[in-house]
Amino acid sequence: MLSAALIREKALELGFDLVGFAPAGPTPGADQFLAWLEAGYHGQMAYLANAPERRLDPRAVLPGARTVVVVGLSYETLAVPYEVLRDPSRGRIARYAWGADYHEVITPVLRAFGEWLSLESRAYVDTGPVLERNWAQRCGLGFIGKNTCLIHRKRGSYLFLGAVLIAEELPDAFDDQPQPALFSGCGRCARCLGACPTRAFPAPGVLDARRCIAYLTIELKGSIPEPLRPLLGNWVFGCDVCQDVCPYVRRFSRPSDSPLARAFYPPSIDRAAPKLVDLLQLDRVTFNQRYKRTPLARAKWRGLLRNACVAAGNWGSPEALPYLQRLAACDEPLVREHAAWAIARIIAGESARSSATMQA
Repeated sequence: MLSAALIREKALELGFDLVGFAPAGPTPGADQFLAWLEAGYHGQMAYLANAPERRLDPRAVLPGARTVVVVGLSYETLAVPYEVLRDPSRGRIARYAWGADYHEVITPVLRAFGEWLSLESRAYVDTGPVLERNWAQRCGLGFIGKNTCLIHRKRGSYLFLGAVLIAEELPDAFDDQPQPALFSGCGRCARCLGACPTRAFPAPGVLDARRCIAYLTIELKGSIPEPLRPLLGNWVFGCDVCQDVCPYVRRFSRPSDSPLARAFYPPSIDRAAPKLVDLLQLDRVTFNQRYKRTPLARAKWRGLLRNACVAAGNWGSPEALPYLQRLAACDEPLVREHAAWAIARIIAGESARSSATMQA
């Protein structure tokens, strides 16, 4: 007979760092999610607003669901120095995307986990109608911080989360501990809110995705709003700022010992922060070859080149001009637009420096 202890042992054996349980029922924090959608903070991520009622209760996804099992896997790696990541001549990539596509690594393991349970189950790694962070908090795997991330007190927030819905109750897995108060682990700390380059948090625990660098460089398919472009710095895919400054991340985040984590690190420097001049020379074929089966494939060639153009404009070096000028004549309108913006920004910066030198 299945027990929470047996399931926990199996989850850890499969390579997950964390595992927790909760009785299936109304999704914790569902009202805040609906209010977030109503405010339009999801931007172009229409899939989040598609049949939102399915996200309000896992029993709408798996009729007869009795238990929610949430697992976590750390993707922290300490292998790349910050001075490299902050080098303006390099394009910075969010940590979770330094290795393989986590969906392809974790989803098969979760499904095998469900099959081992020999129960009707559903497994999701942020691709289905399950609010994993809400359920992870309910399962006791941490608290949701002011930056909207799940934060584990001994692991930080660099965590992949997965959820398995199962059609059996595990009474020995549930406790009657009260849920943590909103941002209970944050106290007075608000470093994440103040550090966000684009001021994407209108309030603690509320993310306006339309201003978030991760959204702008991945989910947004069109032009990046011009006022926001200078604020992106050298980010070309995702953003880690609000996590990097978190005291829990800085003090406790550490690499996983799990064999599963080998798919994500140790990364090469060029996977974490490729040189911008190299990115600007990528053609479609090379992009597909290099980034197939990685998270960067989601941005597509034109999205990554768009982002690289913005980063090159922020770098401001004339070294990027020959590559940008070539892109300003390419057949992709989105890339042409951002290349032209970057060229104008670099030229304006050079003119300003020349004027300052003459006046001095």
